[in-house]
Amino acid sequence: MREEIQNATTLVLKIGSSLLLTQADADTKIQGVDTQWLAAMASDIADARAKGQKIIVVTSGALALGCAKLGVHRQDLNLAQRQAASATGQIELVRGWQDALSQHQITSAQVLLTAEDTEQRRRYLNARQTLTALLDMGSIPIINENDTLATQELRYGDNDRLAARVAAMVSADCLVLFSDIDGLYTANPAQTAEAEFLEVVEEITPAISAMAGGSGSQHGSGGMVTKLQAGEIAQSSGCHMILASGRVLHPLKALADGARSTLFRAHANPMTARKNWIASTLHPAGRAHLDAGAVRALAQGNSLLPVGIQHMEGVFERGDCLSLLAPDGEEIARGLSAYASSEAHLIVGKDSDAIAALPEFAHYSFERTEMVHRDDLVLLTSPKTQGGTNE
Repeated sequence: MREEIQNATTLVLKIGSSLLLTQADADTKIQGVDTQWLAAMASDIADARAKGQKIIVVTSGALALGCAKLGVHRQDLNLAQRQAASATGQIELVRGWQDALSQHQITSAQVLLTAEDTEQRRRYLNARQTLTALLDMGSIPIINENDTLATQELRYGDNDRLAARVAAMVSADCLVLFSDIDGLYTANPAQTAEAEFLEVVEEITPAISAMAGGSGSQHGSGGMVTKLQAGEIAQSSGCHMILASGRVLHPLKALADGARSTLFRAHANPMTARKNWIASTLHPAGRAHLDAGAVRALAQGNSLLPVGIQHMEGVFERGDCLSLLAPDGEEIARGLSAYASSEAHLIVGKDSDAIAALPEFAHYSFERTEMVHRDDLVLLTSPKTQGGTNE
């Protein structure tokens, strides 16, 4: 697994509840955050950052910690009570991460997400931009599901799939699920002596899915089923996923040094997967007619600026897909709009200075004025780089 870890520019680390929590007795009563384990993980994260890697942490444990603080058992709670317990435990959970990372002069940020934030395009785009900004500013996002706001019908209920969605959102190269098991087996190794370990999974077939069992920890909400679902999400988004044991100090270092784990190999790289999603999955909600200069700019790999748009059609929201047309009407590209149509019609054909002078945009920051950023844009043909001056 060393290559997938060491070559990753962006790593998403999912930490299971059973790894973070200390137990007071044989009855598995929660005592609090395991500060020794957390300090070791923070040290691993600091080493990864020193190599230039960007790190996002998706952490479980809020519900279990909240139940311990309130003196209740999760099995006895309804949804509203579980949400209240999670809100109580979230404070201690984030404080633990903050204290551990601050020992290495690393700034952390709490980010709470719901299923809708990762599945609805406009909210997805907002969350993606926030996470990207945090990473660019050197902060480590500490992510958990926003149990206080999520409803029973619109919640993940586990952080395995949430971590995979986050990895896809930020175009991460590798997702690591640290759990209480060191990889995928053909059967539960605790129950079947003949269970065989699988080192690499190229595709999650029905036969692979049939190997999944139930949850391995009373404090966690996920089991092997959710980990395989996370693997499908990660693979399809161009992100490698590694399932590994976190039941050692310095688990990330141990993994990089060759500890046993299962690799779910990505089907493409993150950017290719994202471009395919834009090109083939999303239905365009509007059309932008470009001038020749904008066509040339796209051919050179640049973003689409408002100044290069002649006119627009359709009613769309920020994050919706746009069809980008050359002067002769040929569709040459598709991309995600950074503006709603009500705003876009005000800035078509204008440069950054002219846009900033509009009273409707007085509250905007114009360090980036793209109508469609190049990371959210895919060429469908090879545009003819004919004359024109706008780029």
